[in-house]
Amino acid sequence: MRTAVVIPVKSFTMAKGRLAETLTPAQRAQLAQDCASTVVRAAGPESVYVACSDPDVAHWARTLGADVIHCETPGLDAAVATARIVLTAAGFDHVIVAHADLPLAHTFTHIAREGHVTMVTDRHRDGTNVLSFPLHSDFHTAYGPGSLDNHIHIAQGASLPWVIIGDTSLELDLDTAEDLSEFEKRKKEMP
Repeated sequence: MRTAVVIPVKSFTMAKGRLAETLTPAQRAQLAQDCASTVVRAAGPESVYVACSDPDVAHWARTLGADVIHCETPGLDAAVATARIVLTAAGFDHVIVAHADLPLAHTFTHIAREGHVTMVTDRHRDGTNVLSFPLHSDFHTAYGPGSLDNHIHIAQGASLPWVIIGDTSLELDLDTAEDLSEFEKRKKEMP
């Protein structure tokens, strides 16, 4: 099974808008870049692709050794659809889609399972922080509120076996001030 990791990344200057009351624009941009860098490094040894539309993000991704997939249409689903075309043409069989705001990510090697849809939910069991699926299948993404349930239903509709993987390092994404507090708490608990 030939697998690639895709990390959709929006412009760092536009990222983390929900933290506007907590962090300055410069702090939000730095946080977004730091998190995305953590995710890109965690994606090795797989082939790593950053899906983006921002030239600065593309340059940043290349400096970290990632390939870049340029996406014209905004949004996670559009980024994954574009990446799917590129990866299929490049001969990949499977994809792991990882959000760029996972500050504790350290590996994705345990995610992809041949012929399966695998999901790592957020800590609220609502979203899908990491998703993996066979490229040559009828599975498609449906990010947004309730995406975990959406992806389960789509996997069932595509007659694909699915599994939710528990991973405390991948369940924490940074969207709210509460998430930031949880991140600070977990950092203090780390060895």
